[in-house]
Amino acid sequence: VQLQASGGGLVQAGGSLRLSCAASGRTFSRYAMGWFRQVPGKEREFVVGINWSGGSTYYADSVKDRFTISRDNAKNTVFLQMNSLKPEDTAVYYCAAGRGVSGTSLGIASFYDYWGQGTLVTVSS
Repeated sequence: VQLQASGGGLVQAGGSLRLSCAASGRTFSRYAMGWFRQVPGKEREFVVGINWSGGSTYYADSVKDRFTISRDNAKNTVFLQMNSLKPEDTAVYYCAAGRGVSGTSLGIASFYDYWGQGTLVTVSS
């Protein structure tokens, strides 16, 4: 599975962005998908995950009620709608794919097998 994240950019605080992660291969629907983010000099941080069917999602407390993850298995794409953005959301956002991941395990980076290249989100104050 190859992952290509896109949609990052510069936005003012309170604004919105929508990230996309396009996956190659015909087995996308078998994979849970996650979004993580990383600020230079800091550890990668879990943002949100969704299981293979979309029936199970798990959000980091810091983004709950502001971010929404969704997936379109027919288009091999997962989306991250980010609203009410804050300067502390500034980071490189990575999408990841993992088999058999669900529930709170969606928040564990080591459960993911494939990672995209990242897309930069910058939120100005």
